[in-house]
Amino acid sequence: MATNTRAMDCTPDDVFRVLGNGWLYPAWVVGASRMRDVDEAWPSPGAELHHSFGVWPALLDDTTQMKEWDPPHRAVLRARGWPVGEAEVTIRVRTLSSGCLVRIDEDPVKGPATVVPRFLTTPMLRWRNAETLQRLAYLAEGKAG
Repeated sequence: MATNTRAMDCTPDDVFRVLGNGWLYPAWVVGASRMRDVDEAWPSPGAELHHSFGVWPALLDDTTQMKEWDPPHRAVLRARGWPVGEAEVTIRVRTLSSGCLVRIDEDPVKGPATVVPRFLTTPMLRWRNAETLQRLAYLAEGKAG
């Protein structure tokens, strides 16, 4: 499992406002390039984001499903990116005296990525999720959502 944390100069509610706006997903998730649709029930558990990942003309369409939604503390998503596979992504937020601390855990759970040794996948996921948290911070600290 790859884990990243980042202190942010905003409230946990600011972070969950961004997470709750499905149309912002490609603005903070590295690799997501566009949104095709957001289920009306988003961010309720079971609701899906319909997105594409990659770079044109090599775009692949897939979905991300909300598994757990417990603002302002925790969200768990099942991110699909076939043919690579699926990952469970857990985002935890806790209040600090100067804002909040956001932790993201990502674990490949289905598909070819699960057979690649963790010592290879973990550094790549940590590198990607450091940028993901930076983008999330820009949006949450800027009060987007």
